[in-house]
Amino acid sequence: MVPSSRLDDAYRHCDELVRAHDRDRWLADGLLPDDKRRYAMAIHAFSYEAARIRESIHEAMPGEIRLQWWVDAIEGEARGDVGGHPVAAALIDTIRRFSLRRSGFVNLLEARRFDLYDDAMPTLNDLEGYAGETASVLFLELAQVLCDGADPKVADAAGHAGVAYALTGLMRALPIHARRNQVYLPADLLKAKGIDPDDVRHGRKAEDLAEVLAGLRQSAAGHLDKALAALAGADARALPAFLPLAFVPPYLKALAKAPPYGPVAEIAAWQKPWLLWRFGRRL
Repeated sequence: MVPSSRLDDAYRHCDELVRAHDRDRWLADGLLPDDKRRYAMAIHAFSYEAARIRESIHEAMPGEIRLQWWVDAIEGEARGDVGGHPVAAALIDTIRRFSLRRSGFVNLLEARRFDLYDDAMPTLNDLEGYAGETASVLFLELAQVLCDGADPKVADAAGHAGVAYALTGLMRALPIHARRNQVYLPADLLKAKGIDPDDVRHGRKAEDLAEVLAGLRQSAAGHLDKALAALAGADARALPAFLPLAFVPPYLKALAKAPPYGPVAEIAAWQKPWLLWRFGRRL
């Protein structure tokens, strides 16, 4: 077991990490009950750690090794002092406290293997599956934390929420991913418009790509509507887990006005607390 003082430091580290690198989720987490906020930070810090592996490597193999370390840490099979990694220590403590599904976090890591390579996402179905593994799980597990480990009855809502949130984020990051030779846009949708993945990597056929992106924005908006409808039967305690969805509509609106290859679509920082407050009232 990790000493309580060391755990406190680990949770503070998670808070700082999310604040610096995932500002939208950090703002949303700040509105959670005081006694649950640190656990949300642990979950979201873990998500950031998994997402940034691609940025820290030059070849796929070191990334594979890093992902496997995380899998072993979560499953309790890692060698060495896992508690020495603050995010791992906080996440494992959170999993134990609220009886979270380890398999959900492992599946997230498995999905992130796609990030290590330069293959295009094959189909829209594959993209939605990737979004479910990497984003839906975060909504679902945080909802269980807010319900003190009980079933929050939000599986369907979390599934659609993750797809809406992830599609929006991936479209915003398209200019960055293209420079890294990463193509998350479905190859089948690109092909239907006469676009090759290499066209995306080199910033070509922007007009045709805009049509693909318009369809994806509609898909994201549709999943958002389904997520909100599915929350009607949820445990009320779980609803704040879905606060990050407040940013999906304004980001989609900004994306509609932005050229496909940049700059990255943004929302004014001063608007975000108000968007969260208004969305919270809607929930």
